[in-house]
Amino acid sequence: MDKIEQDIIAAVEEIKGYALAYGLDMFETIFEIVDYDQINAFASYGGFPTRYPHWRFGMEYDELSKSYSYGLAKIYEMVINNDPCYAYLMRSNMLTDQKLVIAHVYGHCDFFKNNMWFSKTNRKMIDDMANHAVRVQRHIEKFGEEAVEDFIDLCLSIENLIDPHSVFFEKNGSSQNGDDFDAEKQSLRFKFKADKEYMESYINPPEVVEKQQAEWRKRQEDTRKKYPLTPQRDILLFLIQHAPIEEWQRDILSIIRDEAYYFAPQGQTKIMNEGWATYWHSKIMTTRVLNDAEVIDYADHHSGTVATQPGRLNPYKIGLELFRDIEDRWNKGKFGKEFNECEDYLARKNWDKQVGLGMEKIFEVRKMYNDVMFIDAFLTIDFAREHHLFAYDYNQRSGYYEISDRDFQVVKQRLLYSLTNWGQPFIFVEDANYMNRGELYLSHRHEGVDLKVDEAQDTLANIQKIWSRPVHLETRLKEKKTLLHFDGKEHKVREIE
Repeated sequence: MDKIEQDIIAAVEEIKGYALAYGLDMFETIFEIVDYDQINAFASYGGFPTRYPHWRFGMEYDELSKSYSYGLAKIYEMVINNDPCYAYLMRSNMLTDQKLVIAHVYGHCDFFKNNMWFSKTNRKMIDDMANHAVRVQRHIEKFGEEAVEDFIDLCLSIENLIDPHSVFFEKNGSSQNGDDFDAEKQSLRFKFKADKEYMESYINPPEVVEKQQAEWRKRQEDTRKKYPLTPQRDILLFLIQHAPIEEWQRDILSIIRDEAYYFAPQGQTKIMNEGWATYWHSKIMTTRVLNDAEVIDYADHHSGTVATQPGRLNPYKIGLELFRDIEDRWNKGKFGKEFNECEDYLARKNWDKQVGLGMEKIFEVRKMYNDVMFIDAFLTIDFAREHHLFAYDYNQRSGYYEISDRDFQVVKQRLLYSLTNWGQPFIFVEDANYMNRGELYLSHRHEGVDLKVDEAQDTLANIQKIWSRPVHLETRLKEKKTLLHFDGKEHKVREIE
């Protein structure tokens, strides 16, 4: 074991002790020391050592390698949500950076284990990713690399069409199309109770009961002609269950769906997750770990982590500052009816009831919230003023992005729009037998932002290749109800009543 590994092992044990002392609760965390080409390879695979073969992973590896070689980018930390968690440390980083990354990783591991939105994720995903790779490789050997890779391309283009909230609802097990008809039970629906046997034919005339049963069966048959009975947001699952595809294609689509659900909480909690990890690396490093010789290097790299750039939201920065703001507010009692009704700016600024609930509150927030809830609940007008938040738009005349609004409600609403469903549109399956022709009818739940027609048409084309029949999408464009249509040959856009 060389000196670098000895120093890192000592740092891991030291920082783990501090993290536990502060109340962090992590899965067992395994750190692996790797070279820059290894960490770039893992990063191209989404952090995993093994993934199914696909051209996009090679493309991402090439981009990461060139960025590192030209000094444009460098990966400092990478950690996998798993039990145990796996994290990678780049051998060439200086020891100060290694300590920062170790503390940051422990913040992520605590978040993975305790945040509600990660509670349904697969904690053995590192093994399942390897199994996915084996399954895809078998399909390649049997059906050819080009056919399998082309189908993976189709699946990846629609991998966001899932319902991340569905994992929190129990399935009732009954058929959504009402196929669990029990004739004996249903016959009792149309009869009144007869206390005496000889009264049965008078109370429940056979011809009346039979007529009611026939009418009920007809209604059931009419209902079965349309499916699903209610709009389905998990389009990938619907395609797996109903699309006319081969079994190997169904298997690949299920792999893409499983991985989409695994990564979904990371998209839902990007600001909180990075903010929480940054909060803890900052606290642990500045209060426990740093020695005099390491302060400048730490300050330089930490400031780079939380630096903001024009036109981009830095999740590390806004997450860190919001957690610090929550801690400060709950330590000073800046919450509740009395504080909220105070309109004196100086009184609000100097408010301090010394209640000391800050640490307890941030752990509670870490457990229960996702990014949308986090911003909605804790992004205040005072925070927006202090951090100079504003909304911006692209100016066609000048060719630059410019400040368009500083109003707090506009800024907050714009930010919430960008975070809701990861900024992706809400799409539902409405009817898989549209016009009784087996065509797929989708609907877009308009949230105030029109679809980008070119992207929507590309998505329709890819869904149509899987469904094999024409596909329709109902939406609103410029306040008008509009239907996008693709039949496998050409796109059509028309307004509808």
